[in-house]
Amino acid sequence: MTEPIRLSKLMSERGICSRREADAFIEKGLVLVDGQRISELGTRVDPDCTITLAHEAQKQQGQRVTILLHKPVGYVSGQPEPGFIPAVTLVNSENFWSSSGGPSFHPGMLKGLAPAGRLDIDSTGLLVLTQDGRIAKQLIGEDSDVEKEYLVRVEGGLNEDGLRLLNHGLELDGKKLRQARVAWQNEDQLKFILKEGKKRQIRRMCDLVGLKVTGLKRVRIGEVRLGDLPMGQWRFLGQNERF
Repeated sequence: MTEPIRLSKLMSERGICSRREADAFIEKGLVLVDGQRISELGTRVDPDCTITLAHEAQKQQGQRVTILLHKPVGYVSGQPEPGFIPAVTLVNSENFWSSSGGPSFHPGMLKGLAPAGRLDIDSTGLLVLTQDGRIAKQLIGEDSDVEKEYLVRVEGGLNEDGLRLLNHGLELDGKKLRQARVAWQNEDQLKFILKEGKKRQIRRMCDLVGLKVTGLKRVRIGEVRLGDLPMGQWRFLGQNERF
């Protein structure tokens, strides 16, 4: 017999929403389990049960925005320390890339908007900010399998053994890194494809094999590319785009 599981945890595991969102929906009576409305927090259910969201909850999810920003150097992606500027300040009507289409910007879109993954202050490229817990979990959850692609300009020499180590064999913070795909793009630029994102991971990996990073740009997350989005500008994730 399978052990009952907390409903909010099961909803998160299935990608229906985040655990925090699940608790909010449950509290409002917007979650149905095998057709029965659940409104008590902490309720445990059969792991094989059928979970559906009430129309109101589905509508709320549909109104949540996800924004793609081309982050310049000098902005931090997350909660800033004093003296640093958060990338979310670039999300305004002036910086909207109008040729991309989508709804008009309004300040309410900033409520609950948070970065789904980091991009350090010295790096540029694609940064995802979202109100949608499902997307955040997909991109930065512990079991995320979404690829992130970077173009990395470097200085220094790299032999075949060093390139092999970048692909698989390095450790950071006492833990082996997941296998990466690293190859030369041109004579001074490497392409990195990773499925994890430890703090300053690429820069630290390069340090370990004797390379100095002089430029780092994220150009893809999953199936979504930076494309020709101008630096410092942003657009909405399209309705037909999926990571």
